[in-house]
Amino acid sequence: MQISEKYNPQETEQKWYNFWMENKFFHSEPNEKPPYTVVIPPPNVTGILHMGHMLNNTIQDVLVRRARMQGFNACWIPGTDHASIATEAKVVAKLKSEGVSKSDITREEFLKHAWEWTDKYGGTILEQLKKLGCSCDWDRTRFTMEEKLSQQVIKSFVDLYNKGLIYRGYRMVNWDPEAKTNISDEEVIFKEQNGKLYFLKYKIEGSEEFLSVATTRPETIFGDTAVCINPNDERYAHLKGKNVIVPIVGRVIPIIEDEYVDIEFGTGALKITPAHDTNDYEIGQKHQLKMIDALDDDGNLNEHGLHYAGQNRFDVRKQIAKELQEKDLLLKAEDYVNKVGTSERTGAVIEPKVSVQWFLKMSEMAPPALEVVMNDEVKFYPEKFKNTYKHWMENIRDWNISRQLWWGQQIPAFYYGDGENDFVVAENIEDALVLAKQKTSNEQLTTENLRQDEDALDTWFSSWLWPMSVFDGLLDPENKDINYYYPTSDLVTGPDIIFFWVARMIMAGLEYKKEVPFKNVYFTGIVRDSQRRKMSKSLGNSPDPLELISEFGADGVRVGILLSSAAGNDLLFDKDLMLQGRNFATKIWNAFRLINMWNHEDKPANTADKQTIEWFESKLNKTIAEINDQFGKFRISDALHLIYKLIWDDFCGWYLEAIKPNYGEGISKEVYDQTIYFFEELMKLLHPFMPFLTEELWQTISERSIEEALIIAQQKKEESFNEDIIKNFETAEDIISGIRNYRQTKGISPREAVEVYTGASEFANEAVIRKLANVTDIHFGEKTTKPSFTFLVGATEVSIPLSENLDLAEEKKKTEEEVAYLKGFLISVDKKLSNEKFVANAKPEVVEIERQKQKDAHDKIAILEEKLKSL
Repeated sequence: MQISEKYNPQETEQKWYNFWMENKFFHSEPNEKPPYTVVIPPPNVTGILHMGHMLNNTIQDVLVRRARMQGFNACWIPGTDHASIATEAKVVAKLKSEGVSKSDITREEFLKHAWEWTDKYGGTILEQLKKLGCSCDWDRTRFTMEEKLSQQVIKSFVDLYNKGLIYRGYRMVNWDPEAKTNISDEEVIFKEQNGKLYFLKYKIEGSEEFLSVATTRPETIFGDTAVCINPNDERYAHLKGKNVIVPIVGRVIPIIEDEYVDIEFGTGALKITPAHDTNDYEIGQKHQLKMIDALDDDGNLNEHGLHYAGQNRFDVRKQIAKELQEKDLLLKAEDYVNKVGTSERTGAVIEPKVSVQWFLKMSEMAPPALEVVMNDEVKFYPEKFKNTYKHWMENIRDWNISRQLWWGQQIPAFYYGDGENDFVVAENIEDALVLAKQKTSNEQLTTENLRQDEDALDTWFSSWLWPMSVFDGLLDPENKDINYYYPTSDLVTGPDIIFFWVARMIMAGLEYKKEVPFKNVYFTGIVRDSQRRKMSKSLGNSPDPLELISEFGADGVRVGILLSSAAGNDLLFDKDLMLQGRNFATKIWNAFRLINMWNHEDKPANTADKQTIEWFESKLNKTIAEINDQFGKFRISDALHLIYKLIWDDFCGWYLEAIKPNYGEGISKEVYDQTIYFFEELMKLLHPFMPFLTEELWQTISERSIEEALIIAQQKKEESFNEDIIKNFETAEDIISGIRNYRQTKGISPREAVEVYTGASEFANEAVIRKLANVTDIHFGEKTTKPSFTFLVGATEVSIPLSENLDLAEEKKKTEEEVAYLKGFLISVDKKLSNEKFVANAKPEVVEIERQKQKDAHDKIAILEEKLKSL
């Protein structure tokens, strides 16, 4: 077997990815095997790979590759999301750079540009995932705006409307002036901002008296329709039933009373602007106040803004403060920090706005979706997210599903008149015409008389169907794919979309398939930098994943990112972990090179070899059981740590050292074959984490047919193991380490053989100890009177007579210093244990630790004092 001196990821990765693709190892079709299905959280079609994707997709690939190697028919569905707001914004910006405004072209022309943009830039991220080694079934790639998926979205809208779950209503929404669409409550990010709190004078009609009203948004006074006081506020009792004059505007508005107003907060008087504040809207509805919308869709003042019409809301804020001051209508302005709602997508400050929108009722859909999570029909990992989910689901509002966008599925509502209810809902205009004729009893209607709703559906209204729509489950509910692959097995996602996506997929699954869409949800953490900031392009603190792959290899990056990723906890990115991943690859490569260099001889295995093989067999089986347990708890990082330790410490550090032939000798063929068997089993365990390196080594070990590729090799099943054999070998490791420590601290050459005295009657792995510690004689049940280096392994004392080359006077001095230190340490422990308060109040395990320290110190002092006598 020829193997290069160094592992070269760049050469290896593309070779094996092409091999897997050419041989359709990622592709799945329904068969007799149990299915293991994962659907990718579809990244934005215009997105590029970032560290969050790296973490999420590495975990998914580990789960999918492991399932494939455990006898499951693994199917990982890739795809992208059309991302209405993000994509439309990019297309609008592109058109603007070409001197074209969206308002100057038709919807059809705009969509043509959007599709061109998508075809040109979309799907880059999927190509990048291939560099990471993702074993998705690329033949099944889906896109949320492709025809069949769009048909399913429209079908579900019509169905839910016909069931009375979707309605059209006049409501306060979150308006994004930059994207020019409303967004859901979940897409509003509240950020602290420094601003001013302005105290305005609202003069009482017919008097010189005024009411002081505080606001952070003086530009909204143009929409004021009342000032509200608490009926129990004695300060304002004399003003009940009176009117005030809106500053600058001059409009006369009533003083109303409502217990909603907090007497203690601010001045105790609130300006009510029903069109520009959610709470004001509620009060306005209750008191039947007029609604004046003073802002346009761009966030500029409209004609109600008088001389400020056409100007930006924030520019007006500065100017109006000045005007108020000049007209003696501003009492004072104070610095103020408040939380301002901003758009998740554009960062623009949200304006509350009243408009007609489409909503999906949550009252019927939310309770069953809550129940399946609370009773663990859908399990959350980590479990702490159940409480987050419960709180949201119990306080859920109706889902606003319409967006004022063109890129997305157009709402299938068709209007035949101008009345509030002059519309029908249907999957296409032909069906709509039939319904419109029935509703109006007008047989003269034609499709020309119908006008489709301009709005598009919220992006999440397509992706909530994803686990079903990728299998065309709503178009053909009994097709073989949906019946075989649904429900899916595991979902890997971020906790930031638990409401946007996870909750809604559960609702959709229960609504359309009467069963949950997945059995487990694994929430990854957020990737943060060393300052604990979320990694983002805008902060410039996120490394380029492809550059990392180029520097450390895909396997090194995968290992690095997983070593620091405990379930549900944020991941602090550290480039050194990538280096650790690359070093691990080098360690494994060199281990195989070492095995490969040994000559095989036709001779029986010696005792040390047999003991080592027996131990590693048990150790391997025990670790497999532990790995399975960790995977069962979705502790992927912990499973990797177990494999890492098994390979680095146990296999490379102990096993290979113990079986390594003496200089100039060969290895027993029997031992070599067993070693290759162990190495192959380790490669199978490691493959889901490091697919490229392991496939390269697997194919190098021996000639393999396509059917024998590592990617589809079956991992070793969990088998029984002997705990005593493992413990005995660990004892041998401690004895060997103790003897090596003697050599290292005393500057004794490893080639200088030693003899050992011990109180034990035997050592379980004597042959291994003799070989690895270079021991000539072991005197069991004997003490030596010679000056010795003594250490404890458990309760067993082990002594090594000191080398004749040692300076005994110096050794005596060092030993006395060590005894003095230990006696000082013992005094502090004794003091703690003689303190009745400490013993009574400390946890029993803490007290036990102190008692163990006391015993260890006594034992060590006794050994050292014996040593001093001999010296």
